[in-house]
Amino acid sequence: MKNKKILMMTQASMIAALYVVLTLVANALGLANYAIQVRFSEALTILPYFTPVAIPGLFIGCLLSNILTGCPPLDIVFGSLATLLGASGTYALRRHKWLAPIPPILANVVIVPFVLAYVYKFEGSLPYFALTVGIGEIISCGVLGMILLFGLKKYENVIFR
Repeated sequence: MKNKKILMMTQASMIAALYVVLTLVANALGLANYAIQVRFSEALTILPYFTPVAIPGLFIGCLLSNILTGCPPLDIVFGSLATLLGASGTYALRRHKWLAPIPPILANVVIVPFVLAYVYKFEGSLPYFALTVGIGEIISCGVLGMILLFGLKKYENVIFR
């Protein structure tokens, strides 16, 4: 039992660390700063399809990423909650492989536009922000996430046992 808890904590920690590193890479490449933001780390929101320990790992990874990249407190809170909701939804839909990226896409499309409009005071409307966030999330979660899902599927019994 103790070894299983250690394994779960280690997996969640590794997922959090990967999320942070991938976010920092996207920021360094300028992919997370424009109208359409592509965070490579959002592809990891597919991981709850394989294991529930990905949920806290993604939440903590997003929380740390937002802190490390200097986001305002409300963005740290609501951006991290969007990731938590999305990851939880992916886990809930784990029996439906093709639906797995939908919850993180929807969570971000609903929450992030409000952050952009009211926290960052960006010029534009909520529908415009929902569209641009949605495009970025479809690329990150829908395309990259599904590539990751199919790549990991072959090794799921080894990695996520």
